[in-house]
Amino acid sequence: MFLSTKLVLKAYEKGIFPMSDSTYDPYIYWVEPKERGVIDLDEFKVSKSLGKIIKKEKYKIEINMNFEKVINLCAKNKNRHSSWINKQIIDNYIKLHELGFAKSIECYYNGSLVGGLYGIIIGKIFCGESMFSLEKNASKIALTYLAALLKQARFRFIDTQFYSEHLKQFGTKKISKKKYHKILKDNKVEENLVFPKKLDGNILEYFK
Repeated sequence: MFLSTKLVLKAYEKGIFPMSDSTYDPYIYWVEPKERGVIDLDEFKVSKSLGKIIKKEKYKIEINMNFEKVINLCAKNKNRHSSWINKQIIDNYIKLHELGFAKSIECYYNGSLVGGLYGIIIGKIFCGESMFSLEKNASKIALTYLAALLKQARFRFIDTQFYSEHLKQFGTKKISKKKYHKILKDNKVEENLVFPKKLDGNILEYFK
């Protein structure tokens, strides 16, 4: 099957998303998990150890400065044997970024992109797609920065798609498909909320 930006957005509104069998497979298939991973932004957790690391300000954080490189680095994630992000997913999400629906958070160290994430905005929900880290804790800091931005803009949830023990530390909960559909329904808006260009305050102040 082949994608279009319109098709991708309609799919997210119904609770499904595209994946591929590998980076080199030209086709996609649709996924709708029976159990979903979701973070209520009011319950987002920042551990004391991560808070100490964030305070050191090792990385420079940017928003939507290099979306194309972020998605390509996610596709080449060294922690995965094979990626579900193929060329048509990359091409369509870059177009969605240009249209204002797809966003990226980026961590830079000495001028080099070393971590980040990207996702899609649907109503008051940020649907997280993938993240990568070439330096220790870079993706964790990107996720925390994302949560702060979303709280500032009055978003309600981060959809992590799947639940994992790694994501549990941030407050991710496992919910049923039925409950996720209710969240989608309850958090629709006529126009997507405005994604901030910067944080108005200190990142850790958003989680007190």
